[in-house]
Amino acid sequence: QVQLVESGGGLVQAGGSLRLSCAASGSIFGINAMGWYRQAPGKQRELVGAITRSGTTKYVDSVKGRFTISRDNAKNTVYLQMNSLKPEDTAVYYCAADRIWTKVVETTPRYWGQGTQVTVSS
Repeated sequence: QVQLVESGGGLVQAGGSLRLSCAASGSIFGINAMGWYRQAPGKQRELVGAITRSGTTKYVDSVKGRFTISRDNAKNTVYLQMNSLKPEDTAVYYCAADRIWTKVVETTPRYWGQGTQVTVSS
């Protein structure tokens, strides 16, 4: 099993920044893809961004140029730097991981964190 623990959420004004962290532990050998999803009230969960062990990234169009995903393989941690936040970024953000890249970016990752709330006030 793989455990994912998120941190860094909170309340921020529009235009501000937050940095989310996700630490992975357990049977992490072979975990290639890690990513961030979000779910706003009344909306479906969506992929925000994902990254492979070698650094390949993918973002949803709405966050391109504002959010940056990065990864420290030595620490088994993935980060999401969120700048120029907007009220529509308000959601619960979930860390996700899988051995297979397409599981993270196209279907359903096997491993999930508990989620961290991000609230952007206008």
